Amino acid sequence: MKTLAAVSLWLCLLAAPSTGAAERYQSAWPRTDFDRAAVPLSEIISGGPGKDGIPSIDDPRFVAPADAASWIDADEPVVLLVTSPSARLYPLQLLTFHEIVNDSVDGRPVAVTFCPLCNASIVFDRRVDDRVLEFGTTGLLRHSDLVMYDRETQSWWQQFTGEAIVGEMTGRALDVVPSSIVSFQDAVDAYPHARVLSRDTGFNRPYGQNPYPGYDRVGQRPFLFRGEVDGRLPAMARVLGIERNGDVRVFPHEALVQTPVVNDEVGGTPVLVVALDQSRSALDERRIAASRMVLNARAFVRENEGKTLHFRRQGDRLVDDETGSAWNALGEAVDGPLAGTRLELIEGGSHFAFAWLAFKPDSEIYRPAP
Repeated sequence: MKTLAAVSLWLCLLAAPSTGAAERYQSAWPRTDFDRAAVPLSEIISGGPGKDGIPSIDDPRFVAPADAASWIDADEPVVLLVTSPSARLYPLQLLTFHEIVNDSVDGRPVAVTFCPLCNASIVFDRRVDDRVLEFGTTGLLRHSDLVMYDRETQSWWQQFTGEAIVGEMTGRALDVVPSSIVSFQDAVDAYPHARVLSRDTGFNRPYGQNPYPGYDRVGQRPFLFRGEVDGRLPAMARVLGIERNGDVRVFPHEALVQTPVVNDEVGGTPVLVVALDQSRSALDERRIAASRMVLNARAFVRENEGKTLHFRRQGDRLVDDETGSAWNALGEAVDGPLAGTRLELIEGGSHFAFAWLAFKPDSEIYRPAP
């Protein structure tokens, strides 16, 4: 996706594709079972590069925050993945050029993924039944979203949903591992011993540069998005989406500016939405370090030992009414009776509205009370 112009689109049909279309797929993907597909192949188009043209990082290396500070700005966005006892930071300045990191954290195989066109950062468990999968990029898009493939069966997977949509694994879904976008400095302040994905990737890329300058400005048309954009929200508006027990709710960042702490319930689950911190956009200026600051938002289950908590803002922190404990924006109690307690992070993420609504059109949109 090096250039946003002059991209050739190639289409195929599901179930009974034309001979020419089938041959074109099969020549590049001879091991993919095209008789099994969950979506019309006509919805899948080329993003420009071919298979593995955007190379995944399969042997990730990590450095201490002090070493990474020489090349990453304090306000730059990172994917924060916390597992007991580890915390790892994956800078978007690296993920923009690789889109997938195949990693293993505390013995758990994970795929850390980022689709710049959807602003979608999602971490998946790479295990399906008794198999550990390794993922690469197909060079294809559906609804402007990255289509991944696994190297074991050559099946195609939708990054936004974690579902296999073409091939032997069709119908299977990856488990999401909750993560969040945080500024580098905020992540290091909370986890000073975290490890940071190194620039020593084995590839020569202009890390720190944004190949999509100005892409995330409200009013832009999503790149290579076919069909109608859901008109309930601006296409490039950032939203936090939550899905629980079949209910789906979207929290526009614009609304969270007005109400940065929301006590809500989704699908019978008491949830807390927090938007108290910021980081730089990875999709604004040519240099990420010079980009504008944007809101970060994340959601938690607001329960502790079976009791529902109610939160309010107090400066740059939260306080729960039940115990008076103080909490940070990462859902961790830092003072009071519950100090050391961590709320359960909900897999949700902040994405562009057009993508969330394309894949989850039945979403209810949160509107703050007057």
